[in-house]
Amino acid sequence: MNSSFSSILIIGVGLIGGSIAAALKATDFEGKAPTVRGIDIDAAAIESARTKGYIDEGAIAGVDEARITALLSDETTDLIILAVPVSAAEDWFKRIDAAGYSGAITDVASTKGVLIEQAGRLLSDGARYIPGHPMAGSEVNGIEGARATLFQNAHWILCPDEFSDPGVFTKLHDFVTMLGARSISLAREEHDETIAVVSHVPHMVASALVQLAGAHAKDKQEIFRLAAGGFKDTTRIAAGSPELWCGIALDNRQALAKGLTEIKQIITDIEQSLEHCDAKGLARLLGEAAELRSSIPATWVPDSSRLVEVRIPMANHAGVIAQVTSFAAKAACNIQSIDIDHINEATAILELILTDEGDKGRFMSMLIEGGFDVSFRPLGYGV
Repeated sequence: MNSSFSSILIIGVGLIGGSIAAALKATDFEGKAPTVRGIDIDAAAIESARTKGYIDEGAIAGVDEARITALLSDETTDLIILAVPVSAAEDWFKRIDAAGYSGAITDVASTKGVLIEQAGRLLSDGARYIPGHPMAGSEVNGIEGARATLFQNAHWILCPDEFSDPGVFTKLHDFVTMLGARSISLAREEHDETIAVVSHVPHMVASALVQLAGAHAKDKQEIFRLAAGGFKDTTRIAAGSPELWCGIALDNRQALAKGLTEIKQIITDIEQSLEHCDAKGLARLLGEAAELRSSIPATWVPDSSRLVEVRIPMANHAGVIAQVTSFAAKAACNIQSIDIDHINEATAILELILTDEGDKGRFMSMLIEGGFDVSFRPLGYGV
């Protein structure tokens, strides 16, 4: 396996940043392995990352300032990953731009609105910044929770737009795939509301369930010993860092509040069915939920004999990367690899390899309706 980046600087070596570093060091590269450097405000985190062999070099923010300036301006660095809280990102955007850094930039935050605004305002070349969000985590926070397998089969969201550098996107797609994740694209304006529904609202509901059980327990140890597996599974995420989740909730407060309002209405509907002994209505609500839950795919393994190549001319299409990858996500098609074949200075072909997941017919229809010339070609086994 080859790395799409040769030198990577991770700002924040906690759970996610540390896991990225760990995964890189655990990867068997055919060529030269990328250099991995880390920056953190916590000296213990840097020392732990060094000791575990996750990073080749580290620097402590607020202490090793001269070294940090040198790392940010190092011309060999071609990827910077911001793995810091949203509240700390603005200062790093300023420092990255002031250092004259010219490589790719991404982040791993679970909210995007604030970061996108800051990047647009503070970076001289915003096309090199593509927001990212690995959908992975652990109840163990910080570098001690980091592990090389954290991203295996996890979804990793990338949010390109019409101004994004296509070359940066393809490299980032290859990078997250190399870490074991499955890259999908979301429109930037859709990210926060979508993640509120599938991640942030569930966390608040899980927290509420634990509070409910605690409020009704005369002996908390007794009631929690009686808690069935379903309760434990449903509330597992409530064990996350309160400080971290408070920050996430406030960063995404509008979308989160909207989602909580919607779920209150659903609970009200269930409550009214109970009050009116409406067995038919309650069965309908529970049945709809059961059907939807059953449609969520289990862990999926691609069939290598059913790969499909998609070729799309890029001429006369602004923002082709953002459009095409967004269409693929909406059709639930998984892009295994992505490449840009430059025919000449004016012509290039976007080449995608799709696995056997998703609705390819819908994907093709969206491409054609979007004005793209497109060709689909099944690939044989082993290609």
